[in-house]
Amino acid sequence: VLSKRLLLPIILVAVALIGAPLVLSSHPVRSDHDPVLGVWNLNVAKSKFISNPAPKSQTRTYETHPQGIKATIKTTYSDGKTSTIQYIASYDSVEYPVTGSLQFDAIAMKKIDDVTAEASLIHAGKEIASARRVISEDGKTMTVTLRMNVSGGEVINVAVFDKDPS
Repeated sequence: VLSKRLLLPIILVAVALIGAPLVLSSHPVRSDHDPVLGVWNLNVAKSKFISNPAPKSQTRTYETHPQGIKATIKTTYSDGKTSTIQYIASYDSVEYPVTGSLQFDAIAMKKIDDVTAEASLIHAGKEIASARRVISEDGKTMTVTLRMNVSGGEVINVAVFDKDPS
């Protein structure tokens, strides 16, 4: 059971992690054609964060890497504090280490189709949240839906990201 004080950092880290793509699946996907590659910016106005204030900003950069895709997630919180989370992973349901997060130390993802992925967010070997990421058909919007159990029941948050056109 999680306290409300820990809820926002967990939500933001979870949203950051699931938004990050992973490359391998039961049917290989060429990473240079993964629609998540590039830079994504949180659209706070379109997002819904429950129980806590939304961050001021979040920028995610996804790049190809020999072992999958490298994700770098930079967040500025409502209080002005910042964090940078990174990992390199693949879409094979294997746990990969996460750095820069106090809430999660691993992520395991699987690809559902070309634009959809699901993830388990893990701390100390235990799944504490799950998330689903969907990229729009035009490739300009990414929506991440996070589900986790906290005191009082399940919390569902939706974060919407716009792809940087550059």
